[in-house]
Amino acid sequence: MKIQFDNVQKTFKVRNPAGGRGAFSTFTAVKDVQLGVKDGEFMVIVGPSGCGKSTLLDMLGGLTKPSAGQILLDGKPIDGPGLDRGIVFQQYALFPWKTAKQNIEFGLEAKGIPRKERSERASHFLALVGLAGFEQRYPHELSGGMKQRVAIARSLAFDPDVLLMDEPFAALDAQTRETLQSELLRIWEQTKKTIVFITHGIDEAVYLGQRVAVMTSRPGTIKQVIDIPVHVNGAEEDIRSLPEFGELRHEIWELLRDEVSRAQQQEHTKAQAGAAVGARG
Repeated sequence: MKIQFDNVQKTFKVRNPAGGRGAFSTFTAVKDVQLGVKDGEFMVIVGPSGCGKSTLLDMLGGLTKPSAGQILLDGKPIDGPGLDRGIVFQQYALFPWKTAKQNIEFGLEAKGIPRKERSERASHFLALVGLAGFEQRYPHELSGGMKQRVAIARSLAFDPDVLLMDEPFAALDAQTRETLQSELLRIWEQTKKTIVFITHGIDEAVYLGQRVAVMTSRPGTIKQVIDIPVHVNGAEEDIRSLPEFGELRHEIWELLRDEVSRAQQQEHTKAQAGAAVGARG
């Protein structure tokens, strides 16, 4: 396994409004997570809102540490961020005063890459994501989809072993999202990177993933991992029209249905508790 989640748990300390000043309680985001990701695999994690998907990705990226258990990368525990992992978020986080090419070169310069190699690498990865000819455009001159392509190119330019993607297409319109899904599969097939992709979308999960890990509601854990047949996510035709695609989508929705209802009930209870505290105040 390239990545191994071994009984991972993450607990946060949060202030308890009902307990007065200085009173805290614990909040468990994810619990007993067991999941392995193979080298070069495209793994998609799907689950209801608030189930801890992004928390898992943050820990995998080294942005925060597990409260219990461990995450192994190539058999070694993750201890902080590293250049072996690239992260693409939903928000593009581009420097508005730098061109598309300069946004990619900035991180490479910090890494100590010589100027000529920086320029060549930035141009190569912009071409890889379909933005050849847009090197000198500033973010405000690019569409949302183009900005996300620059963000993907920026992560790939570091040549990480693992690409972590936290709902990168969620804010895009449907047509752009489907286009970038196809582009991402093309890039993955060319680069052979290990990808861990977070999404709310079942269709997106089935379309992209070799395997789909379904999470429970909070505290999130892995409910089941679904294998996606090669003839589905490797089809030349529009795979969304295949009977197998619909069957897989239905299977994942059946796993998610109760979890989504439970998550909605949790949010409702939380809102009621907050309203009650506000009324007493």
